[in-house]
Amino acid sequence: MKKNIAVIMGGYSSEYQISIKSGNVVYETLDSSKYNAYRIHIFKEKWVYVDANDKEFPIDKNDFSVKVDDKKINFDCVFNAIHGSPGEDGFMQAYFKLLNIPQTSCDMYQASLTFNKRDCLSVLKPYGIKTAESYYLNLGDNINENDIISKVGLPCFVKANKAGSSFGVSKVHKKEDLQNAIDIAFKEDDEIIIESFLDGTEVSVGVITYKGKTKVLPITEIVSENDFFDYEAKYLGKSQEITPARLTKEQENKVNAIAEKVYNILKMKGFSRSEYIFKNGEPHLLEVNTIPGLTRASILPQQATAAGISMSDLFDNAIEEALK
Repeated sequence: MKKNIAVIMGGYSSEYQISIKSGNVVYETLDSSKYNAYRIHIFKEKWVYVDANDKEFPIDKNDFSVKVDDKKINFDCVFNAIHGSPGEDGFMQAYFKLLNIPQTSCDMYQASLTFNKRDCLSVLKPYGIKTAESYYLNLGDNINENDIISKVGLPCFVKANKAGSSFGVSKVHKKEDLQNAIDIAFKEDDEIIIESFLDGTEVSVGVITYKGKTKVLPITEIVSENDFFDYEAKYLGKSQEITPARLTKEQENKVNAIAEKVYNILKMKGFSRSEYIFKNGEPHLLEVNTIPGLTRASILPQQATAAGISMSDLFDNAIEEALK
């Protein structure tokens, strides 16, 4: 009997449009001989099932079911394709845990922790995971520009602590530009992280649970045409994403080992994509993404393809792992 799969997409953050693209790719790719796939749009103002004719049916949040033509539909599994809140920060994971519905992403705590860049890096540091020098600010804190620059130097990166797709991120070259970058970051979140600039090769490493085991995918090298890997570079073609990355065998082994270590330390499951920059030959962790982009042009699917895993197999495996 075919399983009913809810592909959740959208969300409450600036990333909702990218999430809709990811979710639609999952919906179109799932094997129709095994699954009945349903597109579920999650927005602050509505949770709805959207059928093939774009007709909307409200979701009953009491048990995450939907009624179509007087027939109630329950779901065997949820495929989580929401970038940002509430799909990547633990809220949806907790909700589905309470309802005892399997879902494809990591658990609530891991989602919440990795979505908070500051907390995630702090948890990993005692395990020897190298990171950039950082300075933290909360909305309302006194801003001492001299203290910030003496800690992290220039240029530096100012980032919203809990945001993705490079929303709220600025690279600052001059002291007089620091306040504006802080203002931009605070538009996305009430916490920010300011990090030293790491000058080196940037790579993205996908790690997934595949057929019951932790699997590190082929590494992608990021070469941005812009000043850094910003929104334009990620989504508007202003970067080269080279898979496999042009690394020495020693560099490849080092970053693979660290990416797998991070995945296991955090007790992750499902998809993850972590970003690193090599400084003095050592990979420094920037962040961990638990709901990476899933379009055909996205990095994780590119890496899976390079590993000989089709998108259909990638998504099918995610559901099978969740159903275990």
